[in-house]
Amino acid sequence: MSPVADAKVIKQDKIAPGHFRLYLFAPEIAEAAKPGQFVHVRCGHTSDPLLRRPVSIHAVDREKGKVILFYRVAGKGTSLLSKNNRGDTISLLGPLGHGFSIPSRHARIFVVAGGIGIAPLYFFLQEIADSGTSADVFLGAATEKQLFFMNEIKESGHRVFPSTDDGSTGYHGTVTGLFEEYLRKSDNQSGPIRRGDDAKVYGCGPYGMLKRLTDIITTAGITGEVSLEERMGCGVGACLSCACKTRSGENGVQYRRACVEGPVFPAKEVVWE
Repeated sequence: MSPVADAKVIKQDKIAPGHFRLYLFAPEIAEAAKPGQFVHVRCGHTSDPLLRRPVSIHAVDREKGKVILFYRVAGKGTSLLSKNNRGDTISLLGPLGHGFSIPSRHARIFVVAGGIGIAPLYFFLQEIADSGTSADVFLGAATEKQLFFMNEIKESGHRVFPSTDDGSTGYHGTVTGLFEEYLRKSDNQSGPIRRGDDAKVYGCGPYGMLKRLTDIITTAGITGEVSLEERMGCGVGACLSCACKTRSGENGVQYRRACVEGPVFPAKEVVWE
């Protein structure tokens, strides 16, 4: 398949102030996409903005050729993207990057998402639900209105544990605080997590949240994967603007490109600074 596709806008929904769900007809990308991958989107039809914007693939409908993006307006590019309507055409490059590994059906799966970090994890949750696996999902946001897709995730068979910074619903505090408390309890519905269990954590969200999540799962002896939100220029590994520091061997360090070797990395390999 060609890595560049002109995708037709099917519809665009405003989910919350500044947050949009964009439905595109792009059958080749829908067929090839894996959870955790992204598309590089040309947001306008002129040279301004010059660079494409990386947007996580939020969901796909392979049968109908749909690719769905969930994004937050954060600048000129995404503001232009939000102006698109049904019938418009948007240039996509992708699917790009290295996504999440798909766990075995018998693994205990924990998903920890902060804010817009649910975007790629929603696709992951769809995929594992289709294969008969359910997860415990920890959703964090500033307030209740920013806990996106909670009911949809529940309807697909996962258990959801919300947290809000302002205490408007669920746990009052950070999503990592909620997850840490969950791990400490020995009476949670699925039983305690022990070092060496077939358990895995998948996370996406702000840098500080992922750093703290890595500390928690390292202490608990649980493996995990995190999706990094890095600024990208080319999206194909040429410009090196998304290079991030990772561990190599016992004491070595190397830089790897989030757009090619990531954006999903084993949590233990990321050098958090």
